[in-house]
Amino acid sequence: MNIVVCVKQIPDPSAPQSLDAQFNLNRSGKLLLDEADTFGVEMALQLAEASGGEVVVVSMGDASDLTGLRTALAMGASRAVVVSDPALRGTDALDTALVLSTVIATVSPDLVITATESSDGYTGTIPAQIAELLSWPSVTFAKSLSATGNSIAVSRQSEAGFDEVSVSLPAVVSVTAGVVEPRYASFKGIMAAKSKPVEIKSLSDLGITLNMGQAIGAVNEAPSRQAGEKFVDDGTAAQKIIGFLESIKAL
Repeated sequence: MNIVVCVKQIPDPSAPQSLDAQFNLNRSGKLLLDEADTFGVEMALQLAEASGGEVVVVSMGDASDLTGLRTALAMGASRAVVVSDPALRGTDALDTALVLSTVIATVSPDLVITATESSDGYTGTIPAQIAELLSWPSVTFAKSLSATGNSIAVSRQSEAGFDEVSVSLPAVVSVTAGVVEPRYASFKGIMAAKSKPVEIKSLSDLGITLNMGQAIGAVNEAPSRQAGEKFVDDGTAAQKIIGFLESIKAL
């Protein structure tokens, strides 16, 4: 089984974050593999190891720092494809899905695995958009996956508990954190990742014209929080609390 995992390189979440002049997240520092994507990479590796296939990671973003992609390669993915183009800066979710689905179509995998959402975007819409653009079935919030011939059995999390779903391949599946325990890259894997191929493509290479453009038009500072009213307990605190709750119609 050949599997594509959509991954994203993000700024170090432990470092202070800032916006540039176009209101886009400043990505000038070191870029790391989104932790949410490590679960998809591990799930893909386990499925591929059981079937003898390969895992290809696909990404979109700045290709000047490939640290995050090298992490996925060190875990065991065989190669990576990243679309990097100045026109993609600040791209919205639909155009992101268009770019990723176009690359996926060139790889022709049996299965596409994604996280449910990125840690720096949180739209949660891209997996379903990729599936729609590819005209493939989609299963979201998968807690476990198992291959059964030309289909995938999925236990997916829902508001009511869990759904047991079987979907024919090719398909797109988004997995939740905890679907598997991601492996640590070994020293051998880290060294091997340095020589694994990373193909960098531009929009012109893919023949893509963007639809929507910039995702963020403006950013305003949140109003500062006003100091609350303080009471010194003189024996009437309970009555004052009740009076306040009644004034805001909480009682």
